[in-house]
Amino acid sequence: MTREPSILSSLREKLLNGETTPQQVAAEALQKSNQNARRNVYLVQDRDWTLREAERAERTFSQRERPPLYGLPISLKDCFDLQGFLTTAGAKFYAERNQRATADSAVAARLREQGAVITGKTHLHPLAYGITGENRDFGDCVQPNDASLLTGGSTSGGAASVQEGSAVAAIGTDTGGSIRVPAALCGLAGYRASIGLAWDRKLWRDGVHLSQTFDTLGWIFRDLRDGPRLAEGLFGLRAADKASPRVKVAAVSGNFLRDCEEDILKALELCKSQLAAKGAEVAEFAADDWDEGMSIYAPIQASEAATIHAPSTGGDFSCFPPPIDERLAWGASLSSDEIQKQRARHATFRERVDVLFQSYDFLLLPCSPLSHLKAGVDHSETRMKILRYTVPLSLAGTPVVTLPFAGGAGMQLVAPRGADAKLLAYAAACC
Repeated sequence: MTREPSILSSLREKLLNGETTPQQVAAEALQKSNQNARRNVYLVQDRDWTLREAERAERTFSQRERPPLYGLPISLKDCFDLQGFLTTAGAKFYAERNQRATADSAVAARLREQGAVITGKTHLHPLAYGITGENRDFGDCVQPNDASLLTGGSTSGGAASVQEGSAVAAIGTDTGGSIRVPAALCGLAGYRASIGLAWDRKLWRDGVHLSQTFDTLGWIFRDLRDGPRLAEGLFGLRAADKASPRVKVAAVSGNFLRDCEEDILKALELCKSQLAAKGAEVAEFAADDWDEGMSIYAPIQASEAATIHAPSTGGDFSCFPPPIDERLAWGASLSSDEIQKQRARHATFRERVDVLFQSYDFLLLPCSPLSHLKAGVDHSETRMKILRYTVPLSLAGTPVVTLPFAGGAGMQLVAPRGADAKLLAYAAACC
């Protein structure tokens, strides 16, 4: 049975055929914006500016020269400059301190070059330093479809914008899981690019980093079939040839899954069965040594984050909400010898993950042991629980696609570094 085309593909077809215009699409998208209970999907938005951008896109691109993102409403995480707007990085400290950007960040410029219509700058966990989407300064980000649930973070508003329909895709960053987790919890697809891909294309200019060693870019979107087009639009990534279903997939097993909720375990088994039915040879791997990942990742991340934000704060991080201030202060206290020791451990950890790809095309594991994050409850232990699942791939620097499952039980499909096109093609064709 032939599947209906995706919302994004259908919209692009209508734009190319003249059945609708970027202005009409933008107006409809803006009507859907900020529909969550807190009305904080976007931290920075100017509807008139977005409509003018839609007009500009139509004027700029002729019928024969319309690029992959032409006319599509896209949201931008508020850690990237957009000319004429403030960049808050999710913190009132920067909202009150920063001036309006005098130029586009490289990411914003790339989106506009590719014909996208930016709908606004979205909510994020402060400084992108968190996984829940909670934000003392701008309010916690709850899901438009269910006000009792947090979106996850740090690309919280990006996930909410796609869920509510004010954007067909959202630009996010992923350091330790900040695309993968909100995509999974909101029932959406996600793509975290290989570490270095954004650097190679110089896309980090005028973007606020969290940790340069681990920061990468990507998308949150709705349909896995749209992944290759979105990667082309952002990175100029050439689509892979038609994916072969005859691949070897290793799914995590054993003690690593000890804290998974039952619905996550059921989704993992279902995913394995679905891949096998499409032709994949599915095996298992234990990942028992992956638990040390956080002890490597956390100090490197904290040290780099402290170095990034110290010049603005004078080294006094109390302007940021707890526990972010405490993490930054800890990062600032770490010696260069300690960080070098952790970098050596990082290299060894990455090599161990690389060895797995000598036997398998892809790895498979949950994005999170939890499928729901209730709003308004204590999540002080949640960060560590979730990051145990996502950080190992951050250390490995691999590309990851979030496979959406109902009820927030998304899975991570992982490929070797640099195999982004192959991963996206396989996910689009077989998942």
